[in-house]
Amino acid sequence: MGLFDSIFNAGNNIAKNVTSAIGNKSETFTFQRLPESVGELMALPEATLDTPFKTAALTVCALCAYAASPQIGQEMLNFLKGPAPLNQVEISFLRDRFRDSGTYVPFSYFAGATPDNNYTPNVPFSMTVTSNQYSKRDDTHVTLWLRSGGADNPREVALRLKPSEGKWYLNEQHLLVMVRTPKAQDPWA
Repeated sequence: MGLFDSIFNAGNNIAKNVTSAIGNKSETFTFQRLPESVGELMALPEATLDTPFKTAALTVCALCAYAASPQIGQEMLNFLKGPAPLNQVEISFLRDRFRDSGTYVPFSYFAGATPDNNYTPNVPFSMTVTSNQYSKRDDTHVTLWLRSGGADNPREVALRLKPSEGKWYLNEQHLLVMVRTPKAQDPWA
C-alpha cells in the first residue's frame, strides 16, 4: 500500500460501502409538512443527501413544490441535482408535464393518495422508497422505486453519488408519468 492510497481511494471506499448496502430494502419517510422553499428543503434532516433514499424522497417533495410554484420547485430540484443543475430539456419536460392537469401526479406517491380522493395524501405526508437486486448499476449509480396510488407499477428515480462529498444527487426521475385520472376530473366516474 502506497503512502497516498488512503487519500486517493477515500471516495471509492464511500461508494463501495453505500452501494453494497443497497440490496432489497425499503425506507419510509414522513414529513409533517411539505417544504415551501429551497431553504425549508435544505433544513430537513434528509437534506444531508447521504443516502440515495433520502434524495429520492426529497425529489417527490420538490416536484410537489413545482406543482405549486415552478420557480421554487426548480430551485429545489437544482439543489437535489448538485453539480449538474436542470438543463433546458429537463426544464421543458417539467413545464410540459405540469402544463395541463398534471399537478396532482407528484402527490400520488404519498400514502393515502388515490384517484378516489383526488390524490389527497394523508397528513403527515409519508412515502416509501424501495430498492431491489437491480438497483445498483455501479458504485456511483443507483435506481430506486416509488409506488404511486394511481399506477400499477412503481416508478423510478436514478441517483448518482459524488464520492468526494459522499452525497447522492438526483440524476433523473421518471415520476411524472401519467397516473389514473382523479375522480373529480374523470368524466366517466
